[in-house]
Amino acid sequence: MFTGLIEEVGKIGEIRKGSDSTFLTVKASGVLKDIKVGDSILINGVCLTVKVVNLDSFSVDIISETLKRTNLAMLSTGEAVNLERAMKLGERLGGHLLSGHIDEVGTIEEKRGVKDNFILRISASQKIIRYIIPQGSIAIDGVSLTVVDCGYHNFTVAIIPHTAQATTLGVKKNGEAVNLEADLISKYAEKLLGKQGGNITNDFLIKLGYQANQSETF
Repeated sequence: MFTGLIEEVGKIGEIRKGSDSTFLTVKASGVLKDIKVGDSILINGVCLTVKVVNLDSFSVDIISETLKRTNLAMLSTGEAVNLERAMKLGERLGGHLLSGHIDEVGTIEEKRGVKDNFILRISASQKIIRYIIPQGSIAIDGVSLTVVDCGYHNFTVAIIPHTAQATTLGVKKNGEAVNLEADLISKYAEKLLGKQGGNITNDFLIKLGYQANQSETF
C-alpha cells in the first residue's frame, strides 16, 4: 500500500522494449536508501516490482497489460516521474491509501491559475467518476489530492505550490494523459451496497432531500 505522498521525482534513464514487456530504468537517489530487489515501488501511481538496484538507479519490468492501462507506455528518456516506496506499518498516513492499481487514464482538459498555484480539470469516464465526490480523495499520477468539484465527465483538483514543486504535476500541460486511481473506500462501499440490492438512484436520493448534481463542465 502507498500514501500518495511523493518522496522523490526521478528521471527515466533507459527504456528497453521487448515482445511482451518493457524494461524501465529510473534514476533516483532518496528512494534507493532502503529498497531491494522484490520490493514494491510506485511510479506515476503504478505499483511495480523492483528488479535491479544500482547506486543511482533502479529498474522494473512492465508487462504489456500494464502499459495498455496506464500512461507508462508514453514515457520517454529523461522524463520526470513521481516515486514513492511502499508504506511501512506504524507510519503516519498523510495522504490516503493507494493500491497502485490504475483505474483509468484521464486527460488534462484545462490548467488555470498561476505557475505554482492552479486548478486542473481532468476528463474521466463514468467508470471512475462514480467514485469521485467533492472533498473526496483521488490519486493523479500517484499524488494524493482532494477533489474540488465533480461533473459527469470531468472533475477538478487544486494544486498548491508545494505539490507543484515536489511532483510532476507542476509541469503538466493541457492534453496530457494522467493515471487515475479512485479512493479505495468508495469502491468497498459500492461493493457492500451492491450486496444489499443496489437500489440507490438519483430519484431515491432526491426523495430523501439530497440535491442531484447535474453540472457537466466547470
